[in-house]
Amino acid sequence: MIDFGFSVNPSSRINLDAADGEKFHRLAALEPDALKCMACGSCSASCSAAAFEDTSLRRALLSLQNGLSDDAAKLLSHCMLCGKCTMVCPRGINTRHLILSILKIYSL
Repeated sequence: MIDFGFSVNPSSRINLDAADGEKFHRLAALEPDALKCMACGSCSASCSAAAFEDTSLRRALLSLQNGLSDDAAKLLSHCMLCGKCTMVCPRGINTRHLILSILKIYSL
């Protein structure tokens, strides 16, 4: 086999039919604002922790919707709960309460 200096990454495709969305539905029942998020990225752009750590509420919610709850918990583990994301959300979502609800469900 010839080594070309790179490798092919495995597919990142998610089978949504097999994804477990039960935890996202529990979150939506506890915090209906989770359904209002349009994943615009304003929260991630204003996040102070994101400059230093891999923190993103937008990606965490998308991970939960895709059944990747472990990824979501990691993305929020460095959140400082400063509230900047709440101030910039165009949908008026109380992102701090949403983050706390996610952390409560996943017991971090």
